[in-house]
Amino acid sequence: MTQRYSIRTRLSLSLALLGLLALALGVFSVASLRTVDSASAQIRDRWLQSVRFLGDVTNYTSDFRGAEADRLLARTPADAAAADRAVANLDRIISVSRRNYESLPHSGTEAELWRDFEGYWATYRAVADQEFALARRRRVREAEALYRSQSMAAYRAASDAVDLLTDRTVRSANEASDRADETFHQAFVWIGIAMAVAGLWVVLSIWHIARTVSGPILGLAGRMRELAANRTEGEIEGTARGDEIGEMARAVVVFRNNAIELMASQRGLEQQASMLAEKLEAERELAAMQRNFISVASHEFRTPLTWIDGQAQRLLKMKGASGDEILERAGKIRAAVQRITNVMDRLLNSSRLVEERGSLYFHPAPIDLAAILREVCQVYREIASGAKIDEDFSGLPPQVEGDARLLDQAFGNLLSNAIKYSPGGARVRVHGGVEGGPEGAPTRVWVAVEDQGMGIPSEDREHLFERHFRGAMVKGIVGTGIGLYLAKMIVDMHGGGIRVESETGRGSRFTVILPIAQEGKTVRAMTSVESQ
Repeated sequence: MTQRYSIRTRLSLSLALLGLLALALGVFSVASLRTVDSASAQIRDRWLQSVRFLGDVTNYTSDFRGAEADRLLARTPADAAAADRAVANLDRIISVSRRNYESLPHSGTEAELWRDFEGYWATYRAVADQEFALARRRRVREAEALYRSQSMAAYRAASDAVDLLTDRTVRSANEASDRADETFHQAFVWIGIAMAVAGLWVVLSIWHIARTVSGPILGLAGRMRELAANRTEGEIEGTARGDEIGEMARAVVVFRNNAIELMASQRGLEQQASMLAEKLEAERELAAMQRNFISVASHEFRTPLTWIDGQAQRLLKMKGASGDEILERAGKIRAAVQRITNVMDRLLNSSRLVEERGSLYFHPAPIDLAAILREVCQVYREIASGAKIDEDFSGLPPQVEGDARLLDQAFGNLLSNAIKYSPGGARVRVHGGVEGGPEGAPTRVWVAVEDQGMGIPSEDREHLFERHFRGAMVKGIVGTGIGLYLAKMIVDMHGGGIRVESETGRGSRFTVILPIAQEGKTVRAMTSVESQ
């Protein structure tokens, strides 16, 4: 079912109606309580006060009647004086109580009954004053006769008037109390009804929210957990709704579709990973075959070369028969055999370095780096007859720490590339020097191999030292793409680095930087280096 209003709108309306209901309940409760308070205030401020003041009047008038009798019975001047003071005090108190009662609001009947009392009391006071006057003139018998006749009749009339007024006031107070009770009961009933309506509205609101908001949201959360567990079957409800839950449901549908596609992609990746594993295994087998081939080839080459070397040694021993020419040719044969052996060793060691990362073959020791570089240059002059190699190693120290065999291979690879990728007759320059540390003492050596060849494009430079990488400009030139990889590996073993500077069409410069001493070892730099 399509929803016309958003969740925010429906929740806002529900809360607004609930707030209005609470406000109306509060206003009604305050009004009801005000009515009850008004009724209670009337009882407290009018009827109770009226009863209290009338009770005071009744009590004090009764006391006045007793004081009147005491005055008539007084026989000594002191008793008479005390009685006169009591009468005066009670008269004052009665006047105050009468004024207090008169200050309250009264109905017409109550006012009329009060006026009757006032009249009767005035008559009684007049008779009492006559009694007091007779008693002061010592006419006690006449005063007593007046006390038993006129005074008693007037007092009874005033007392009856007060009693009647008190009864009337008590009845009115009871009626007001009944009205207050009825008002309180009505307010209690209406407040209870309003609270029941409010509670019903809250229950309906909660039911509505649970049915249209929280329930669908929990359902979508359950579907998301199922999708996270790769259970994509089943329909997603609520996609036709026009509110936020509908948006969420449609988003879950998109998520489900993406999850299905992701699962398909994962299966495809697993298949590709399996294929790559098979290809990797095939490549490992091929590498093993290559290593076997190199080992076999090395062995097969060594055998005839050893034989040639043996024959050359025999020629050397035949001094009387051959002369100087035989000695010279035998020496050249041995030198050629040694160089071929070195080439085969380098080929075998390259294979081992690539496959085993070379850590087992790194054996640094004090070496003469300049001598190694001269030997490398001489080898490639003889291998590449047309190569023109300029060398300058006067700036190198006579002794550094390194592995002569590995460095020979690294510089041989760099020089081989410089000759291979340079045009015929172009010169290749190999030279080196030292670099100082923070305090000026030489701590590193550098060796640069510069050519005037085709150069290296900028997009190929960041991949130069990757295994089997060959640039786009060297297509058709024989190579495996492993020489620079090996050179970088060997330099890294020595704790050094290689810098490359190249410009397309104008040549390249490879600079190898090596520490004079390996970490934890010290090699003395000669004074001749410091003086250069």
